[in-house]
Amino acid sequence: MAEDLLLTKTTKEELYQELIPQLKSLIANENDLVANLANVAAGLKEAFGFLWVGFYLVKEDTLVLGPFQGPVACTRIPKGKGVCGTSWEKQKTLIVPDVEQFEGHIACSSLSRSEIVIPIVKNNEVIAILDVDSKELDTFDTIDEKNLTQLLNEINF
Repeated sequence: MAEDLLLTKTTKEELYQELIPQLKSLIANENDLVANLANVAAGLKEAFGFLWVGFYLVKEDTLVLGPFQGPVACTRIPKGKGVCGTSWEKQKTLIVPDVEQFEGHIACSSLSRSEIVIPIVKNNEVIAILDVDSKELDTFDTIDEKNLTQLLNEINF
């Protein structure tokens, strides 16, 4: 069965409010984490046209590339390295208006200009992170953080 998103709104907040219930419905009856992460990444990329949307999963002492949409990506990221590894280490969402100003930024794509990374915490430990990159500077803000966090809370990790 084909699934389609119905996206008619224009502001960022309106798009999230329209998208989140649709993604929630899409993943509600699916128990496979990889399938759900793939659809969430695809939905976010389709709705907002971000450069890259994806998940890294914690495996032992490394973030390992999970489902994503966009150009090829770094496969493994050590804890504390780059934006993703730093978000993991600090268990904190990071909004980076200009990735070139982030000390230690790992350039998986030279097209990436700004980024938001949200750690996914279960039992007080980061188990995965959501990474979203944009071709534009200063793309992400607290609207993204609030809505992406809400969306992540709908996924059964």
